[in-house]
Amino acid sequence: MGRSYRDLVAWQRAMDLVTEIYRATASFPSDELFGLTSLVRRAAVSVPSNIAEGQARLSQKEFHYFLG
Repeated sequence: MGRSYRDLVAWQRAMDLVTEIYRATASFPSDELFGLTSLVRRAAVSVPSNIAEGQARLSQKEFHYFLG
């Protein structure tokens, strides 16, 4: 699995999604900052985070687990 997670198209697209989510949620009402805004942002960030963590694992099986 020697490639970096940054080389994976899925990770790159997930990072694009994170950027778009942050851009979209910037216009949410300020009273939602710790509610819906936080929830949506954390969900978006978890996708590339899981891809990166899975790529760091030693086996293909573990990598697939993190992708799931």
